[in-house]
Amino acid sequence: MTSENPAVSLPNGLSDEYFMREAISLAQAAECLGEVPVGAVVVLDGRIVGRGFNSPIGEHDPTAHAEIAALRDAARALGNYRLPGCELFVTLEPCAMCAGAIMHARISRVIYGARDPKTGVHGSVVDLFGVERLNHHASVIGGVLAEECSTLLSSFFAGRRRKTQ
Repeated sequence: MTSENPAVSLPNGLSDEYFMREAISLAQAAECLGEVPVGAVVVLDGRIVGRGFNSPIGEHDPTAHAEIAALRDAARALGNYRLPGCELFVTLEPCAMCAGAIMHARISRVIYGARDPKTGVHGSVVDLFGVERLNHHASVIGGVLAEECSTLLSSFFAGRRRKTQ
């Protein structure tokens, strides 16, 4: 189940935008460390239970994406590698690796900001979340604070290009 819906009101009055802003804050922390600015939070019942941001450069780890870090943090906090009922908010459309982790963790809903035309797997390149034969299906909403998330990334890469010139 997928859609493009900018904000959904949550039971306790918090919105998708509220949690996306938390993810944006983590993306900004990644940028301060010289990492590609992507941030993620895992939410259960309106409460953040996991946080993460990109750190593959600093960690020397190709799997150190924001989603993976947030899933690991949430799994530790909840004492379970399965995260049923949890939602993942991430500033960039997930890649194939992260989509696999999201499915294995049994995340119920994924909410992302900017599309990723090079590696995004919610329709930008392929739609892994829509493959019926896969065991677990999360609902996916794209485009929440898309402009802010996209601007953060494009500014980062523009700055990198300026430095190399």
